[in-house]
Amino acid sequence: MSATIVSVRVSDPAPAWKDLGFAVEDGTTTVGSIRFELGAEDGDAGVLSWRLFSPMAGEAGQRLVDGLPTELVDDPGAAGPAPPHPNGAVVLDHLVVRTPDFARTLAALGALGLEPRRLRPPDQVRPVEMAFFRLGEAILEVVGPTEAPAGAEGEPARFSGLAFTVADLEASATLLGDRLGRPRDAVQPGRRIATVDRGAGARAPIAFLTVDPRQAGRAGGR
Repeated sequence: MSATIVSVRVSDPAPAWKDLGFAVEDGTTTVGSIRFELGAEDGDAGVLSWRLFSPMAGEAGQRLVDGLPTELVDDPGAAGPAPPHPNGAVVLDHLVVRTPDFARTLAALGALGLEPRRLRPPDQVRPVEMAFFRLGEAILEVVGPTEAPAGAEGEPARFSGLAFTVADLEASATLLGDRLGRPRDAVQPGRRIATVDRGAGARAPIAFLTVDPRQAGRAGGR
């Protein structure tokens, strides 16, 4: 069994996500198979931590993975059915981690048995290294500089943004109005993306993506 993201803990208040078209009940919502726990009181940095199942990670429990607060579980559990979301969200497409030391973070993830599916070297458009890990239905995207800057030894990796696949991006844009930016071409071929306005109440950067046309026939569009 491969590694999977079980849940993500976010400091965003639950009403902010409800206002963005997520079906929220008792401070939580489920998108695809991943549960989102909202309104954490111990921070305002957006994405705070995750719960992860990785069969090669060793003993279950709390730990820091290059600074990323992580709870390892020995059983991914059976996700209940996700509610229909008015914004059309069907799965978490990817979770972004930013790091000042790319090699260090990849080594820490490797110690959990996580190996990147793909590496993207810097180019003129994106002068950073990127690594992509498949964790169940979602992708973990790690972004960092080719060479760690001076002083990076004391700087941890941090969770950054969330991108959700939606069934109909134009319908999502109509629902959210000026809370969502104008859809544009995504980096991924054949896809469109729109980002939630930072004034909409979510502390975590959030984006919505169209279904990948190469995988449109799969459940959830993955």
